[in-house]
Amino acid sequence: MSASTDSGAAAHGGPGHPKRPVTGLRARPGRFRRAATRARTWLPGLLLVSPSILLIGVFVYGMIGWNTQLALSDKHAPIQDGSFVGLTNFVQLWQEARWPAAVTNAVVFTVVFVGGALFLGWLLGLLLDKGIRGEAVFRTLFLAPMAVSFIATGVVWRWLMNPAPAERATGLNALFVHLNLDFLVNDWWTAPDLGMAAMALPAVWQLAGYVMALFLAGFRGVPEELREAARVDGCSEWGVYWRVVMPQLRPVTLSAVIILGHMSLKVFDLIIAVAGQQIVADVPAVYMWAMVFEVRDPAKGATIASYLLLAVAVFVIPYLVWTVRKERSEGR
Repeated sequence: MSASTDSGAAAHGGPGHPKRPVTGLRARPGRFRRAATRARTWLPGLLLVSPSILLIGVFVYGMIGWNTQLALSDKHAPIQDGSFVGLTNFVQLWQEARWPAAVTNAVVFTVVFVGGALFLGWLLGLLLDKGIRGEAVFRTLFLAPMAVSFIATGVVWRWLMNPAPAERATGLNALFVHLNLDFLVNDWWTAPDLGMAAMALPAVWQLAGYVMALFLAGFRGVPEELREAARVDGCSEWGVYWRVVMPQLRPVTLSAVIILGHMSLKVFDLIIAVAGQQIVADVPAVYMWAMVFEVRDPAKGATIASYLLLAVAVFVIPYLVWTVRKERSEGR
């Protein structure tokens, strides 16, 4: 009898026996304290960035959703109630003559702009990497065009690329006539074949300094020990750049291509400042502006905007994925 009593008392934590810990009741205050500590850690930061998150959610992703809804509808007038038509607008856009021409112009502009800015920026960065006298002055001069808006650049270059005949020539054509280089006089941006290539020249002039700064930082980031080791192995100075320095500049080159590429796809103000709404210089952004504000066709304008968004995403998203994977691999 006493044995059973003692065992019962022991089971219930009676006198003379240690009590069992009530883990459920005692663990809750600890969990609450830890949760409160974590909340005190991240809650101020969340409150700080919540206005930005709200604004981005409404004015970026909300507008993207609204634009997609318009692009998938037949709302071809501001006062019309559109209904869902799927991808009809996306298909019909390619059946027009103006849209393929605008896409072709955008491709030509992008190739000339990105290629020209990369080459000129690389060349300027290479020259400054030699440590010439007055380097700070040259850096300032090369970067100065970045402080000018595309509108101001377009106004100036419209005068420089004036396609007027020789007797009324201004800008570059007048300079060529004065130097008896009449064979260089051309129609510039009004030329049906190479007009968009000439249109990219102001953009190359304005962004080459920015690319120069990127490449110069890349040149200065290559350890001098690698260059000295290549010279000791008998490599020439050009060989040092091509075999040692240039492979180290691949991330810089990729970043420059991504930045310049997405800028060229969205170019609008430079085209308007130089050529206005000339069909010969038409690009998707100008076409979209005309559809929305002149023709008043919201569905078609939203369709063009969707194509531009997809084109920019093709440039940016693979770069972001590659950057995240690289950071994770380096973190390991």
